Amino acid sequence: MTELGVVHRSIERTAPETVEELSGFGVATVHEAQGRTGLLRPYIRPVYPQARLCGTAVTVLLQPGDNWMFHVVAEQIRPGDVVVAGCTTESEDGFFGELLATSFRARGAVGLIIDGGCRDAAELAEMDFPVFSRAINAKGTVKATLGSVNVPVTVANALVHPGDVVVADADGVVVVPRTSAPDVAEAARRREENEVSKRARFQSGELGLDIYGMREKLTAAGLRYLD
Repeated sequence: MTELGVVHRSIERTAPETVEELSGFGVATVHEAQGRTGLLRPYIRPVYPQARLCGTAVTVLLQPGDNWMFHVVAEQIRPGDVVVAGCTTESEDGFFGELLATSFRARGAVGLIIDGGCRDAAELAEMDFPVFSRAINAKGTVKATLGSVNVPVTVANALVHPGDVVVADADGVVVVPRTSAPDVAEAARRREENEVSKRARFQSGELGLDIYGMREKLTAAGLRYLD
């Protein structure tokens, strides 16, 4: 069970060069490159369509309807971090808005992932501060109950450790563990290179049936063509 009321000030972040490399890939590519793991549930959606981010996770565990720990986690943000917020139980209240986004950005944050609600959607879009949330909800929160900062958190069924890499775009959100991030980045690069060659073949009119060698397997499975 996660201890409440603690702030871990020293965390090991993924190397900046690895984060930079992963930032060049989309969520779908990264997810496939690490064996189809690490994907958050699809109810976590961008607050505005152009939202996209890649950075190192600074985690926060919130209490339902209480955003006190967002003010605590702000002090722990370093340039390039993504704040990743879980909650001790389901809550769609508006934990986060334009003022906290202004605070987080001033500390160097590149965005927020939250298994909860946020508000000030128009303002967040205007300032281009990427937020991926469970809901958009005008309902406010209180500041009364302790959570924790920089502890492992479960966010939309994905386990996130401080220092992991988080990639998010219109397709969703994926978490890459710090220890495997260099290998995942290399696998993503190879996957992208492979897709470039396939894209050229598709553009020339070649069929996936032939590119992927599907015809024999389909025949063996019993597929029949009738004229």
